[in-house]
Amino acid sequence: MLLFRVALSIVPGIGGVLARNLVAYVGSVEGVFREPVSKLMKIPGIGEVNAHRIRDKNILLRAEEEIHFIEKNGIGVLFYLEENYPRRFRNCPDAPVICYMKGNVNLDCDKAISIVGTRNATDYGRQVCDELIRDLAAKGHHFLVVSGLAYGIDIQAHKTSLKHKVPTVGVLGHGLDRLYPAAHSRTAKAMVEEGALLTDFPSKTKIDPPNFIRRNRLIAGLSDATIVVESGEKGGALITADIAASYDRDVCAFPGRVGDFYSKGCNDLIKRNIAALIENASDLEYVLGWEDPAKKSAPFQQRLFVDLTPEEEKLIDLLKRDEKMHIDSFCQAADMSMGKISALLLELEFKGVVDALPGNLYRLK
Repeated sequence: MLLFRVALSIVPGIGGVLARNLVAYVGSVEGVFREPVSKLMKIPGIGEVNAHRIRDKNILLRAEEEIHFIEKNGIGVLFYLEENYPRRFRNCPDAPVICYMKGNVNLDCDKAISIVGTRNATDYGRQVCDELIRDLAAKGHHFLVVSGLAYGIDIQAHKTSLKHKVPTVGVLGHGLDRLYPAAHSRTAKAMVEEGALLTDFPSKTKIDPPNFIRRNRLIAGLSDATIVVESGEKGGALITADIAASYDRDVCAFPGRVGDFYSKGCNDLIKRNIAALIENASDLEYVLGWEDPAKKSAPFQQRLFVDLTPEEEKLIDLLKRDEKMHIDSFCQAADMSMGKISALLLELEFKGVVDALPGNLYRLK
């Protein structure tokens, strides 16, 4: 029930990790709000203060108010126990239990990158950002661009994506009842048509700097790779890169001249081997294992001369329909356990039939 799902996300002091633990202990989302305070207190991490917060009747009243806002404005709700929850979030331990989305975009597309950088973008930064998106689109890649709708590199990435018909998602540090900065409202409206705005904050959330740091985990979590275009020695882009690395996602950075203030962060990421150095779209293709659509090899059926078991053939048939597949998608489509799928895919790798890519993705050789 939506009421309890929204309520779970707005209880003060209950973050994503603790919320998941609560549901696991109690057995259902609704049950969390039916459980007596005395029993809630015994759940690890809850205690007396959080137990009383959960049973505060004002939480459900606030959730009802939020649902009215959601329904009135046609906002989509992505809950962690539902199929529409972004699959890339499922591998992020601190991912939100709920997200709100305005727009119509496939967050589970095969290819997704985050592009972040300084708010004080130089001509060089804007140029390499434009060229990267333009060239990837020109090569025929179908991909999603994620950023934070902030000044500088973020808004440049969104605008260039719109220009080249690339779906783009702006992750907000507040609710969908407002937009910050207001100067980007025109771009945001276009993004709702060609992409989406996404947040884990409810409406009426105050504009607060720490919230923009918190939203960076969504930017990193929605993507296979985070690309830092320009950054000083400190900044939100570097925080996003660190989060992406902690999720075991790829991090890339464009280098700059030694001594340039807004290249120090990128150069340092490269120097410390946190980020791969890229200079163009071809470099990114290489790092992520993206095959150039213009150079695709002959169809699989014409070049496969190895013996396959019926179960292996079943996985191959699935891969023939999609350029790439995530291991979770195999489990669902083939109705097999994760352990079984992993063993089959490993055997197919040994036979030289499939390639394993970053992010638990697989494709035919």
